[in-house]
Amino acid sequence: MRNKRFHSAFLALMLAVGAPVALQAQGPIPDSPAVEQQVNALLAKLTLQQKLELLGGVDSMYTHAEPSIGLPRLKMSDDSLGVRTWGPDTSYAANIALAASWDPSLAGEIGSALGRDARARGVNFILGPGVNIYRAPMDGRNFEFMGEDPYLASRMVVPWIKGVQSQDVIATVKHYAANNAEYDRHNINAIISEQALHEIYLPAFRAAVEQGHVGAVMDSYNLVNGEHSTQNKELNIDILRKRWGFKGILMSDWVATYSTVGAANGGLDLEMPFAEYMSPKKLSAAIQSGQVSVATINGKVRNILRDAVRWGFLNHDQLDTSMPRDSFQNTQVALREALESTTLLKNDGHLLPLNPARVRTLAIIGPDAWPMPEAGGSSNVTPYNSTSFLTGLMRFGGEKIKVLYLQGLPTTRELFQQTKWVVPANGSKWNAVKVETFDNPNFTGTPEVHTQPAMDAYVAQEWTPAAKVRKSMRMTAEFLPKTTGQYIVVAGAGGSDRYQVMVNGKQVLEETEHEGQAPLSAEIPLTAGQTAQIEVKYWPDASYPRFGMGIVAADKVVDPEAAKIAAQADAAVVAVGFDHATESEGFDRSYALPWGQQELINSVAKANKHTIVALVAGGAVATQGWLDNVPALLQTWYPGQEGGVALAQILFGEHDPEGHLPMSWARAWKDNPTYHYYYGPKVPWGQVEPVKYGEGVFLGYRYYTTYDKKPLFPFGFGMSYTSFQYSHLQVSPETATPAGGIQVAFDVTNTGDRAGADVAQVYVGDPSAKIKRPVEELKGFEKVRLEPGQTQHVVVTLDHRALAYWSEAKHGWEVDPGKFTVFAGDSSENLPLKGSFEVK
Repeated sequence: MRNKRFHSAFLALMLAVGAPVALQAQGPIPDSPAVEQQVNALLAKLTLQQKLELLGGVDSMYTHAEPSIGLPRLKMSDDSLGVRTWGPDTSYAANIALAASWDPSLAGEIGSALGRDARARGVNFILGPGVNIYRAPMDGRNFEFMGEDPYLASRMVVPWIKGVQSQDVIATVKHYAANNAEYDRHNINAIISEQALHEIYLPAFRAAVEQGHVGAVMDSYNLVNGEHSTQNKELNIDILRKRWGFKGILMSDWVATYSTVGAANGGLDLEMPFAEYMSPKKLSAAIQSGQVSVATINGKVRNILRDAVRWGFLNHDQLDTSMPRDSFQNTQVALREALESTTLLKNDGHLLPLNPARVRTLAIIGPDAWPMPEAGGSSNVTPYNSTSFLTGLMRFGGEKIKVLYLQGLPTTRELFQQTKWVVPANGSKWNAVKVETFDNPNFTGTPEVHTQPAMDAYVAQEWTPAAKVRKSMRMTAEFLPKTTGQYIVVAGAGGSDRYQVMVNGKQVLEETEHEGQAPLSAEIPLTAGQTAQIEVKYWPDASYPRFGMGIVAADKVVDPEAAKIAAQADAAVVAVGFDHATESEGFDRSYALPWGQQELINSVAKANKHTIVALVAGGAVATQGWLDNVPALLQTWYPGQEGGVALAQILFGEHDPEGHLPMSWARAWKDNPTYHYYYGPKVPWGQVEPVKYGEGVFLGYRYYTTYDKKPLFPFGFGMSYTSFQYSHLQVSPETATPAGGIQVAFDVTNTGDRAGADVAQVYVGDPSAKIKRPVEELKGFEKVRLEPGQTQHVVVTLDHRALAYWSEAKHGWEVDPGKFTVFAGDSSENLPLKGSFEVK
């Protein structure tokens, strides 16, 4: 006790004199009058110019230093799959995978590991976690978020934040708010009802602030109900500051500020990565004109200084050289995350787990088999070591199992290079494609003309400088099909390039001008011996071309060796899905698998009846045309550097697949409740695009269960190698008050013959509410791990928020008296236990 008192007194003295001191990580100092007193004392020492300089970032990933008060510049790092900005690091599974674990204790371990990685690199702010709601499967950043349900996301984000901040690193919850699409993220105006905003899109942010005590919040690019988030007073001041009591730093996303006065008066504290609108020059002018007050500026600086004081950034070196950069401890956490998140969705005939005594030869085929794919954008991490699916299976099998590998498909660039265009009779083999380049974007005037053998300049680039002179290019060629049938047309370009592809005068592909893009594909019928006329109109955004195009017969796209290898194996794994070039920040991905992958699955499945698909994706994909042909499907999400180790252990039964879906998986895109609302009306590039969230609160399973629509795989679903039984439901008391306090208790028993894990889920319905409510909503869950025959008693307590809905009439949470229903089971569609209680 005496040592503890001495430590506290010593720390107080060091804080008072501003002396640097080395301390073990212990988390932030609680806010208090003493902290506010120190913050005010520091503020009083600053000139107005010094205050204004603190409101903009410097050198891309730092805040501005102020040596006169001992404030160092504070270092930031992108973070979603790992602390990525400062060189190689541990690569963890994506946040959508963490949500699939349904394990809050694991979330806390991941947060602590990320905090240690940050301290090993001297990082003060981790730019995560992301908690935007999974609204539609194409959103390019779904993999960074925690699923479709606000309760699940809230339960997972709080321990994540506490883990990070326990290491004296500030977590930054993002992107506030309603950043649910990437295809035009700067210009999308998310038009959301008050009820849907508070019930679906804000709860995880609220939990991060009120329960996780997060130190920073990042505003999103998009508009919400007509106002950009970085200048949205309702979000930033009325809700975040006044209603939730947030006292930390509110920063912009990178280049997401659009107004000096709007941002200053709209609650933004820090413009990143540099001060374009909140610069000292522009803010000084706004202050002099009376549009912005000095009191407003002082409030922003207080928020910055408060975080610096509470986390001790004025008093210790953030770089902890005693922490390893490549940590065995953190590697084990990454492995646990990959194991707990892998989700078994189909297992016909109990194909899995494989019996290593019977599998002498195993085939692993597909573009995601090697190397281990990562998603793209600011989340992409380069690990020191990464175990691909191929490597994991090979090491697991050792000398006992022969592992055969084949990529199975050409890369996009290889397809562009290998496509054979018809050579004109008067030409040579090197001039099959005619290229006309115009010095304007309108295809007018006299072009420069040259020929080339292929359209293969494709580069998957984003965020490149725009050309000073905008040009247009026309490419024409001929393609002669050797056989009659379906052909796959593939095209791709970089950044904000746009293009149109016409075949025989009919447009088959079009990429409009957006921030980024993935390659596009389409299938068309062609006839043997009939030349197809190809015309491409291309508008490069950069000063150099980045366009590529190719054509291949659908029945010839798969390497013929794939079927041969599959036929030789006792079982075959097809590793397909996405990667950094096809699923990323900055653009939406396709709902269908990338070109050629369906054909690859079917080719392997035809050759080997024991085919398992290992899918790499941030969410649901189209399955029509291939799922019925394979007996087993594993959703691996983006499993991180230990993905290959985890896959091998799960395939061969050393670990039970524990993952459960954190989102609903529709049978087809048209069955999704956002189908008619996800894309707004087409508007010119750079103009505001209104996107109405017309589904309201009926998103995901709330829609499917309320309107009796059956998804392909329901929310909360995940298979195990064992079986579970739910019994003995008790709800008490039977009559309660709006304050809650209702206990839902039941038993879960492992009725199989091997150890396994399940997620016990509790849903609540409010059929007597005065407004239309979902039939069921998740209000509690517990991860259970049981030995064969073992039973666990689960108790979930329902509080006021479990009973309430957001009343637009009262602008607050409301509980209507009447009967409530309670359901328990292991998915939104498998709820064998049902009870009720009354609220008076």
